[in-house]
Amino acid sequence: MHTDTIAAIATALSNAGIGIIRVSGPEAISVVDSIFYNNSGKRVLYQKSSHTVTHGYIVAPDSKRNWKENILDEVMVVLMRAPHSYTVEDTVEINCHGGVLLLQKVLQLVIMSGARLAQPGEFTKRAFLNGRLDLSQAEAVMDVIHSQSEMSLSSSMEQLTGKLAALIRNLRENILYEIAFIESALDDPEHISLDGYENKLFDKCNLYKAQIEKLIASAEDGRLIREGIRTVILGRPNAGKSSLLNAFLGEERAIVTQMPGTTRDILQETVRFKGITLHMIDTAGIRDTEDIVERIGVDKARQYAEQADLILFVIDGSEMPDEREKEILSLIGEKHVIVVLNKTDLPVIVSDEQIKALFPDREDLRIVKMSASEVLGMDQLQEQIEELFFSGAIKENQEIVITNMRHKEALENAYKSLMLVIQSIEAGMPEDFYSIDLMATYTSLGAIIGEQVGDDLVQEIFSKFCMGK
Repeated sequence: MHTDTIAAIATALSNAGIGIIRVSGPEAISVVDSIFYNNSGKRVLYQKSSHTVTHGYIVAPDSKRNWKENILDEVMVVLMRAPHSYTVEDTVEINCHGGVLLLQKVLQLVIMSGARLAQPGEFTKRAFLNGRLDLSQAEAVMDVIHSQSEMSLSSSMEQLTGKLAALIRNLRENILYEIAFIESALDDPEHISLDGYENKLFDKCNLYKAQIEKLIASAEDGRLIREGIRTVILGRPNAGKSSLLNAFLGEERAIVTQMPGTTRDILQETVRFKGITLHMIDTAGIRDTEDIVERIGVDKARQYAEQADLILFVIDGSEMPDEREKEILSLIGEKHVIVVLNKTDLPVIVSDEQIKALFPDREDLRIVKMSASEVLGMDQLQEQIEELFFSGAIKENQEIVITNMRHKEALENAYKSLMLVIQSIEAGMPEDFYSIDLMATYTSLGAIIGEQVGDDLVQEIFSKFCMGK
């Protein structure tokens, strides 16, 4: 248990209606009580029960003046006594008026009264060290704060409630049981037999392997949920790429003209719909050009296409595809693609069959007909993106999704160790070999929830948090 008391501004440092200063530690109540008076001018916080709110005033200490003449702010103080608080310590939150200067002055008073300034993430770190949160839940706190979409927020909240931790703990308990059984049998072979045990362990390890495989496989979905979908718009000049970006944004962000080559540089915007985040990149039209500036834009388009999660291939429905479309096909490769047959407000001469002929190896090619300039067909395009990347199970959070790359790495290490157990059983190796690799699996899984991590990693994780969290 910590012996010092920490304090920090817990709300955004900007002018607002309310600003909160959080104080946590063994002296939290006495520290705040030394600068807080109720309406009668009494220091009463130490008498209050947990989870109560008290109205009063923050008063700067000055023995030469009446306390009413030294009021800094009128506040509401929330008291949470240990262990029933976020940090499992005595915690006091001072709800001030939200001026930046005022918050800083109150925080300065709190520190002068005996607290110290908290380090980034130290409140959550104490919650972890005091056993209220495991490491996966603590990391989910930061994911909740930084969520950029409904899916990301929902997935982070699932992990914050301990859904992933419960699965990992169950796996570790089962593995630990097998380790204990093997060790007991080796120590006392007269009373505990290992005859036929390898077959039972083989089946169990394959079951654990399948569970870990499923979690690892979800990591790519988790990355898209957390970071958003890198979406690159490709097409020949004047196919309507910039109009498509404007349709997504609902405003004329990109310049649109009838002159080919208008878009010369890369334009990036973030779009959100149905809980999904797209990081959209409008590129220069792919063509051979003598214009140096436009050629640089075309080269950039090729580079971004290589990094894309999704390519929106815009085809002008009023003109037949030619060599320029074939060049774009070489950039798409095996990436996810949706063909946008654009300019349906004009006479369309390009058929679905002609588009599919460009993709002979893709039986499930997605084609959306729309007029980007008239914002027609946008709903269908959004539905196609949603279906392409996120299944119903992920959307409804019925499945656990790995959104943290540290967790994925730990799972991959656990998977490798478990495979060694399976290989040892198949090779007829002695039982003590099983125990060694099962323990490695157990240790790797423990890294996810913080039971097998070093102080340096813990410090690194919490250093990325904001000051008041």
